[in-house]
Amino acid sequence: MDNDKQSFWDHLDVLRAAIIRIVAVTVIFGVLAFFFKEQLFAVVLAPKDSGFITYRLFDVINGMVTDSYITDFSIRLINTGLAEQFIIHMKTAMYAGVLCASPYILYQLFRFVSPALYTNERKYATRVVGSGYLMFVVGVLLSYYMIFPLTFRFLGTYQVSGEVENMITLQSYISTLVIMSLAMGIVFEMPVLSWLFAKLGFLSADFMCRYRKHAVIIILIIAAIITPTSDIFTLLLVSLPMWILYEISIYIVKIATTCKNEITITI
Repeated sequence: MDNDKQSFWDHLDVLRAAIIRIVAVTVIFGVLAFFFKEQLFAVVLAPKDSGFITYRLFDVINGMVTDSYITDFSIRLINTGLAEQFIIHMKTAMYAGVLCASPYILYQLFRFVSPALYTNERKYATRVVGSGYLMFVVGVLLSYYMIFPLTFRFLGTYQVSGEVENMITLQSYISTLVIMSLAMGIVFEMPVLSWLFAKLGFLSADFMCRYRKHAVIIILIIAAIITPTSDIFTLLLVSLPMWILYEISIYIVKIATTCKNEITITI
């Protein structure tokens, strides 16, 4: 912990300067994303095409198992509002700006908080923040490359009758992509939080094993809440990674608890 003491107003000035820098960098990235519209939406709209890497990979796997490939699909995105495309363009650019600026945002926030921490606390804080950010990115990438594309293909091609054509609105597509990516990013914080709670003595592996059945039910409920659709396919697709993360968290808690006990015995 730093010995230099600052008044409340000094801390407020430092925080205000950090927020200004964060907003400035986020706006810069957002403006850049706005002007690179073609590249931005080439990435955002890629999962709607049958040539997306996830679909091709699953089709190859399906062909190796059943000797038959899934036919190409075509889903149209439509716009229903006069200014809707321009508004969605700005929102998507803003989301991209926040995502690109997120490492800098975390750096500024940690830089503001770190002077109040001791050396060992900074070490743990760096691990938690770094691991948490990495897991969040992994969750977003998993949603973009697997959960959202498979959900989109299943629901976008599902028909109650051949006479009913699916035409998905652009607003529905973007909102579903953002919600599912954000939700999976947050869900992937489970191992990091479990490690932190185990280090603080709030969580044990025995407790997690004892209430595993209850956790599965809670996972299904959470998956049903965060999924923007009500079909069983999406529910299982979202809940499966959450269950795997829970099992991984049990193993991480065991390691964290064992290391903590060894340090205590040594002392």
